[in-house]
Amino acid sequence: MTKRLDLILYGATGFTGRQAAAYFAKHGGSGLRWGIAGRREDALKGLAAECGATEWIVADAHDNEAIRAMVARTQMVVSTAGPFSQYSDPVVAACVEHGAHYLDITGETPWVRSLIDRFHEAAVSKGLRILPLCGFDSVPSDLGVWNCVREIRRRYGSGTAGVTSSFRVKGGLNGGTVASALAMAESGQGRALRDPILLNPPEARNDTLRRQCRDDLSIHFDPTRQRWLLPFIMAAINTRVVRRSAALFAQAGNPYGETFQYQEYGESQGRLGAYLQGSAMMMFDRALGKKWGRSMIRRLAPKPGTGPSLATREAGFVRQHFIAEAETGEVLSMGLKCSGDPGNRVTVLCLCEAALTMLTCDHLPAVAGLLTPATGLGEAYFKRLQQAGFSTEITPLSESKEMTP
Repeated sequence: MTKRLDLILYGATGFTGRQAAAYFAKHGGSGLRWGIAGRREDALKGLAAECGATEWIVADAHDNEAIRAMVARTQMVVSTAGPFSQYSDPVVAACVEHGAHYLDITGETPWVRSLIDRFHEAAVSKGLRILPLCGFDSVPSDLGVWNCVREIRRRYGSGTAGVTSSFRVKGGLNGGTVASALAMAESGQGRALRDPILLNPPEARNDTLRRQCRDDLSIHFDPTRQRWLLPFIMAAINTRVVRRSAALFAQAGNPYGETFQYQEYGESQGRLGAYLQGSAMMMFDRALGKKWGRSMIRRLAPKPGTGPSLATREAGFVRQHFIAEAETGEVLSMGLKCSGDPGNRVTVLCLCEAALTMLTCDHLPAVAGLLTPATGLGEAYFKRLQQAGFSTEITPLSESKEMTP
């Protein structure tokens, strides 16, 4: 069957979906054949008129026939419909069945583990790229580590012993993000997040590696960065993705390093700020684990379909500082920065540029399956992100400079 559309944006009328539709309208190019899909016909009609989408399609996640019919019309589905374990699971199944690529912005790593178990081999056999986690979680971390490893290999001819990264971010909170976190906690999937190698392929999952990769939840001063480091709320997602990338590259004969390690932190200039931020994160995590806590979060947090104002989204930023050590002892520092709220502007940029990379680049890695941003899209994607707003600065550690907002 001929695929009429290059891509369909599923969940297009949600808070993040509308931003993605605007991005495709502005940056997709006149030749892009794309459609929008979701549950509400009236909202889809209005959005299609605003953004110039080729088609609009009514497809409810609970209507398998409608989902299959939608997927059969396109080369690729780009989903912003979360919680993804509830609303995008049948979309992934239909993509594998009908031969369409798939991308989303989920942070629900236990669900991604289930996708790997159910669909990886079938996607490999059909030459399909299934790419979850293409938002703020976990593109900056995954591509940032990939670039550090590449630079160490280029400069020193060495593998990478380990990378740490630390974040400073400013932004708002989306109701959909909160809904996904609540759904994961209520399903019991949150417990799986404690497995540091949750997303690794079977050959790279064992107790020895699990002990080596345990999350560092300490609050401590880092003399290299001259910053206090603390647990980072997205680290339990990002570290798993980076480790899957490392394991997949190793399987392909291109390992990051023989004993590669990765840890991720938040940053604070002072001790008091570090302990206050760390305590707040621990309180939120504990509240998610309790019924009363989830009820309180529902009352206080933004509702699904809502999020921060345009001013907040524009005023936000991401600053990530990587320290990478070569197996031969050399150390590199890399700063990565991008303007905009992490959960909105940066996430939408990452997602849409991933889709456009897949559609327009003729030199993607020759891989298929349940992939990561680094393994599935690689250098072509990294270059597009740099052109779209990502900025990186790499120096030997002795020359490292502070990257200010």
